[in-house]
Amino acid sequence: MASSAKTVRAADYDPDAANSPFPDLSVTVSQTQDLIQQGITVSWTGGKQSTVPNQQTGGANFLQVMQCWGDEPGSNGTRPDRTTCQYGGLNLPGDMRWSNRPSQSVPAAEDAQYTAVGAEYFDPTMTAIPFRSATGVTVASVVDGKKVPNAPDLDNNEFFTRYTTNEVSWAGSGADGAGSISFEVQTAQQSPGLGCGARVVAPDGTSGGASCWLVVLPRGTADAGLTAITKSGLFWETWKHHIAIRLGFKPAGVSCAIGAAERQLSGSELVSAAMGQWQPKLCNASGGAIYSLLTGSESDAALAANGTATAPLALTSRALSAEGATDSLAYAPVALTGISVAFAIDRKSRAIGDPVPDEELAKERQAFTSLKLTPRLLAKLLTASYSEALPRGADISHVSNVRDITFDPDFLAINDPEWRYMNITGVGVADALVPLGRSDAARAVWSYILADADARAFLNGAPDPWGMKVNPYYSINAKINPTGVALGLPSQEFPKADPAEFKGTASNRYADTINLVSWRPYTSSLEIGAYRVLTGDPQELGSWDPMAQPPKYGQSGRALVGLQAVIGLTDTAAASQFRVAQAALLNPAGRFVAPTDASLVAAATAMTVQKSQKQVVGFDPASSAAKKAAAAYPLTMPVYAAVNPAMSDAAVRSDYARFISTVATDGQVRGTGDGQLPAGYAPIPAAWKKQALAAAAAIKAGGFPKPSPSVTASPSPTSATSGNPVPSVANTTAASNPTATGSEAGQLTGPTTPADPNLGAAATVVPATAAVGLAAVLGVPFMSRFRRRRL
Repeated sequence: MASSAKTVRAADYDPDAANSPFPDLSVTVSQTQDLIQQGITVSWTGGKQSTVPNQQTGGANFLQVMQCWGDEPGSNGTRPDRTTCQYGGLNLPGDMRWSNRPSQSVPAAEDAQYTAVGAEYFDPTMTAIPFRSATGVTVASVVDGKKVPNAPDLDNNEFFTRYTTNEVSWAGSGADGAGSISFEVQTAQQSPGLGCGARVVAPDGTSGGASCWLVVLPRGTADAGLTAITKSGLFWETWKHHIAIRLGFKPAGVSCAIGAAERQLSGSELVSAAMGQWQPKLCNASGGAIYSLLTGSESDAALAANGTATAPLALTSRALSAEGATDSLAYAPVALTGISVAFAIDRKSRAIGDPVPDEELAKERQAFTSLKLTPRLLAKLLTASYSEALPRGADISHVSNVRDITFDPDFLAINDPEWRYMNITGVGVADALVPLGRSDAARAVWSYILADADARAFLNGAPDPWGMKVNPYYSINAKINPTGVALGLPSQEFPKADPAEFKGTASNRYADTINLVSWRPYTSSLEIGAYRVLTGDPQELGSWDPMAQPPKYGQSGRALVGLQAVIGLTDTAAASQFRVAQAALLNPAGRFVAPTDASLVAAATAMTVQKSQKQVVGFDPASSAAKKAAAAYPLTMPVYAAVNPAMSDAAVRSDYARFISTVATDGQVRGTGDGQLPAGYAPIPAAWKKQALAAAAAIKAGGFPKPSPSVTASPSPTSATSGNPVPSVANTTAASNPTATGSEAGQLTGPTTPADPNLGAAATVVPATAAVGLAAVLGVPFMSRFRRRRL
């Protein structure tokens, strides 16, 4: 897979680089083509040791990063136009679109048209750079050297605000002048004012996505004529030293062949990112169909697909397990991926205690890039066991006095020594963002935790070696749990079990009551968990606004780069899409392993056959194979496409078979192009591919070949998966009921969950016919269980 990373040096780009704040600056962008809403890594060398900002100044010797859409007039497309940059939404010192100027200052000629000269002290000279949107609307407060009466707010307008802007107002360098950040790339769907990726048609009739710019702005120690950084970076004396890199976008939306059949897929969110890339190839192929994915409970999806009536193709990581149901599904492996713990935690050194070493102070506000978690630490993050995980003002006497994970001796004992010098606080590191609803992912996480003796003992009520105990409402020991009932684990959900609440205040008529759900809201999906981490948004409750109608708590919003402290559960594909750091987890072999292609494949090698269905394998952390897999990432998960080959509609079966055959072969080629496999997935092993193609053939034919011998495991190929016998679907009858020894916990059932809000820019809508059809199949209210997505 060819890389589209690009490096630009100030010496090559800036004609006046010798007089720029950092003449030796070199900036690298990790990806510049086939962009969607995602994260990219912006790294640099050649800067200077940064000084952090404060309430009066923007800091010193730092970079600002922004996204722009238009070309500078007369540049022949080689430079961006500063009036098209999404910048100023944070309205901080050194980060706004306008500023008053000292009466004696003379603006650069390039700023003259944007400058209104004041007549007196109370009418100061003002320079204001307008925002010219991709929609054709211009937001301006100075036009032709005159102030616009009742002008709109340049920094908080119809196109961007502090809640939606993706600009980075301060990105700091270490003592070596180097640094790195993850930057949120926005498309026309998130920022119509930028219009990046909007479909454009070339003269030859081909279409593509509108390109944009990534702009890096070096800021020195002071603005021209001043002693500090306080003015807009868009003023010419600063802007002239910018560095820009052209960004190429995929066209927004999917253009599918007119008249293509529409087919539904339902279940696992873990294939969402892959489906986004697979869809254009699938629907535009000869005889192709449009595949609409509805993410929700895999167990519900598998049950719906198990009958002979037409139903959505199920996407699941586990075999069907439902009381009274015989598993008649053919299982085709289509993806190898995983669950991930993402984090964005910036350094904040303590002010008291033993002195912090100078080398650590030199990294102030820079992001940590490595973090280790044991099953017990992950359990703490999921059980509101840290004191700041509970609502402020609530009774927290039943939990430990450890504020958050960064203060936990259990965490400090296994992580880098520099964590010991930190004073990082906040609800974002006191527990993890988790998604709402039932899923195989939740069950896998809890199974990983319960397979570890130390974590299981902690959940059972035993203190860790430093005396910390589980929040008793999450205990699996009924004698300790205040409800008198043990928390049922493993679960398909992430429960908010603690009833602690802030009772509210009489002056607000107790309307400001806060419980655990309002204090720590669920995310709508694993993908949104990664997005929240990228933007540093812990979904923390804002301040109470008595003037709102009705009065309510406000929105806290994203944290600035350098001030982020959030941990969230996501999947490896979403983590890769948004370029967020991922924790290394302690695996059953006793090694800390982060998710990579190699560690996913290593886990696939150690997967064992599920007792209830020998077509399905999974990584069982309690198995002997897992305990020997030193290189395996422990939350690796397969995803299967599953449907009953006896489904009555032959045309639908044929399209499902085509889907499986395509994604299990061509769809396993790594890349960012249409039809390829995005980062965060490892290509499925050869034996899995063979099983998928056999399942596809059976689905298309209406059943497996008969007569069929008893279920056997095919020899594993001599590849990365050697040593793991992968079941052969070709040797399995659709109605087989293999004998299993021992007992396996059944799927847990729970109440229907409310429809998740559509918060993600990538989350979209499927046609109403899909919702109606699935509701009819399930016989239950559709919106209570599935989230809508357009791919």
